[in-house]
Amino acid sequence: QVQLVESGGGLVQAGGSLRLSCAASGRTFSSYAMGWFRQAPGKEREFVAAINWSGDITYYADSVKGRFAISRDNAKNTVYLQMNSLKPEDTAVYYCAATRAGAGIRIAGYDYDYWGQGTQVTVSS
Repeated sequence: QVQLVESGGGLVQAGGSLRLSCAASGRTFSSYAMGWFRQAPGKEREFVAAINWSGDITYYADSVKGRFAISRDNAKNTVYLQMNSLKPEDTAVYYCAATRAGAGIRIAGYDYDYWGQGTQVTVSS
C-alpha cells in the first residue's frame, strides 16, 4: 500500500503559475503509475494528467494541454504538476492518485487504488 500527500496549493492571479507536489510513502513503488484529478464545487471530479512510473508516457486532459506538465522524481517518490497560464476555471481541489497498473496510464478515477487528501487551488481574476 501507499500513502499520498499533496502540497503546493494556494491563491494565484489569472496568468500565474503554481507547482503541486505529491509525495508517496510506503514499502514498494516500482509498479505504480500516478495521476492528477480535480473537483470544483458543484462539478464532478475530472481527470487532469497522468504519468506511468517509468516516466516515458504522459497524458493530459484537453482543458489543460499546453499549460500543465506532469513529471516525477522516482528517487524521491514524488510526482509534480506544473501549472502555467492559470485561469479562473482551474479553481478546484486537486487530488493525487496512484494505480498498481503502472506500465501504462489510466484516466478513469475507478482505475486508481490510492488517493491523497487534496490541495486547494484558487485562481482569481
